[in-house]
Amino acid sequence: MIDFSLTSEQKSMLEAVDRFLANRLPPEEVRRRDRAHVPPYDLLPDFAELGILGLPFDPAYGGLGESWLTLALVQERIAERAYFAASIVSRVVAFGGMSLMSYGNEAQRKKWIPQLIAGKALFALALTEPQAGTDASSMTTRAERVAGGWKIIGRKTWISDAKGASHLVVPARSEKGSKGTRGISVFLVPRDAPGIAMTVLEKVGNNCMPSFDIGFDDVLVDDDALLGVEGKGFSHILSTLHYSRASMCAAATGCAQAALNVALAHARERVQFGRPIGSNQTLAHRLADMQMRVDQSRLTLWHLAWMISNDMPCRREAAQAKVIATEALQYVTQHGMQILASAGYGIESDMQRMWRDARLFSFGEGTNEIQRDLVARELRL
Repeated sequence: MIDFSLTSEQKSMLEAVDRFLANRLPPEEVRRRDRAHVPPYDLLPDFAELGILGLPFDPAYGGLGESWLTLALVQERIAERAYFAASIVSRVVAFGGMSLMSYGNEAQRKKWIPQLIAGKALFALALTEPQAGTDASSMTTRAERVAGGWKIIGRKTWISDAKGASHLVVPARSEKGSKGTRGISVFLVPRDAPGIAMTVLEKVGNNCMPSFDIGFDDVLVDDDALLGVEGKGFSHILSTLHYSRASMCAAATGCAQAALNVALAHARERVQFGRPIGSNQTLAHRLADMQMRVDQSRLTLWHLAWMISNDMPCRREAAQAKVIATEALQYVTQHGMQILASAGYGIESDMQRMWRDARLFSFGEGTNEIQRDLVARELRL
């Protein structure tokens, strides 16, 4: 039986998050960070102190042993204030800790998970390449064996938070001549290793989540940089996607709710032809559709989080959640911009920021077209 009623611990955690957000990320600070392109790395120690970064991890590694649903609730709440703050939690938990828990060895877990939980480490997934985006199996970055370790040569692009990370999680082709999903291994590479060059990429939105083009020119790493089994890297990466998709779903749901709140407030306050514009049936129905999309996204998120918490297979559900949440966010921000009209188009408007930011997520971390292909395959069509 599924029960989504909040526990006293979850309520206390959300209350603590609300107090923190009111203090550290009031609306004017979120706007300032967006204008100045300020990433949220300074928030990691605070998130660590609140216990957020350790929520789903075993107490043996310094975690709180909470359910994934608790993490989803927290990320959704954070994203209502600032998507970028919820996103950095995903970097730590999904790309970092859950990668280690899923395919790292015990020594790597004991070394790195406590540092991630404490906000002292940050991992960035360096997967996409210029000719290998949705088709990640076409990657050409390679890892060659050398005495005592590996040499990595290649290029990655559109890697979020790479320069602010302590380490890059780098899939590379470790078997000479291999093609497709065979012969790929995953390496944990220090961000400041000699031979790494980064160039920041200019974007339309998500100003607080910088993206980079990265060159690997004979980057040397030790044997213990190998994560998981040599040659099994593609399946390792796939094994953690439901975590990152659940985190994206949580952040998108929270941001969608924030955009809806802005639209509702405007519809109640803006008067035309002697009455609030929200009393117009056309706009009232549009707002109702927006709310239904957000509620669908939230229920999809909670169901996926419940499945993860209970160690249930959820490949299809994770793909569905990613599509539903990101498209709900785009729907709400698109119609929110129309409802606010000129008031939303001004650079000081929160709606235009959320509208710009939202456009990324239907193709980021796996296009929604590919997610639909995955769902169709799971239906055995």
